[in-house]
Amino acid sequence: MDEDLDALADLARRFFEKECAPNEDRWGRQHHVDRETWNKAGEVGLLCLSIPEEYGGGGGTFAHEAVVAVEQTRAMSPSLGNPVHSTIVAHYLNSYGTEEQKRAWLPKMASGEIVGAIAMTEPGTGSDLQNIRTRAVADGDDYVLNGAKTFISNGLLCDLVIVAAKTSEGGDPKGRGAENVSLIAVETTRDGFRRGRNLEKVGQHGQDTCELFFDDVRVPRSNLLGTAEGQGFVQLMQQLPQERLILAVAAAAAIESTVAMTIDYTKEREAFGKPIFKFQNTQFVLAECDTTKTVAWAFTDDCIAKHLRGELDVATAAKAKWWLTEQQCRVADECLQLFGGYGYMAEYPISRAFTDSRIQKIYGGTNEIMKMIIGRSL
Repeated sequence: MDEDLDALADLARRFFEKECAPNEDRWGRQHHVDRETWNKAGEVGLLCLSIPEEYGGGGGTFAHEAVVAVEQTRAMSPSLGNPVHSTIVAHYLNSYGTEEQKRAWLPKMASGEIVGAIAMTEPGTGSDLQNIRTRAVADGDDYVLNGAKTFISNGLLCDLVIVAAKTSEGGDPKGRGAENVSLIAVETTRDGFRRGRNLEKVGQHGQDTCELFFDDVRVPRSNLLGTAEGQGFVQLMQQLPQERLILAVAAAAAIESTVAMTIDYTKEREAFGKPIFKFQNTQFVLAECDTTKTVAWAFTDDCIAKHLRGELDVATAAKAKWWLTEQQCRVADECLQLFGGYGYMAEYPISRAFTDSRIQKIYGGTNEIMKMIIGRSL
């Protein structure tokens, strides 16, 4: 942290506490944020902070994105899907887009005029991206897209979605493998694009997560990301470490806030004539959780420092993702137990910390996939 990042943290904290936290219950019931919240975030400068200023971004680094993610987590306001929008989608465009693509889309993403999403997962493929079935068939100057995607964060409100699709059959007669995966940007105003259900989830109820369908959607071939077809799988592999790191950052912040709220509660709540904090079991549990918090931040800070120097490798990002999200879920579970029956009540923030944490072990690549990645590096 430095003076610039401290000022950003203060700005982000005030935004999430004022504009988001008071609305979380309502957003949870409607299963999405208010669309104007994206515009408000853009107006105060919280979107696309690590995108160059020439494309409307903040001109900062991943450290700026991490600071915003931390403050969003501390405010217990997970619904605004900014990590997907700013830290993931915007960087696919910035890294692989043409000059025309970047100037057309990035400034509008930074202002909140455009909400971004990325569509990889399909109903039958999950983490198996090599075997996606969505196809983009060349037809003159266009691609014609057909397929279905599911579990798409920002799916209900997105205006631009980056779609992973097969652009040719390649050498495999069934179109399997990574060599023919491409990424194509699709504006959601195009004919044939439609949204399915806004999915109801175990947690993160206010974060819109949607099914998307592509029925003969025509997009210009100039919407392809990269210099040629078949680069999509490599592009995904290059960007996924940053996606996994931002999940690890959120996990570390969630561990911190969960421990803090539990310490406060156990010092106030009395049983058998004294605060439950005074019981040895309570202190042992909190001692373990607080130690986890300390180790989590040390590991996270080290990974961020490596990433800023361009030294974060795929395996270390996978380690951060699986270990930190695993600890987030464990700490939430153990702290909820200290709340007793109140911990099971939805009105208590600890219950949301518990339910919101569970998806962390699944998206961004399941923790089992993370361990396979690490295993292959040994």
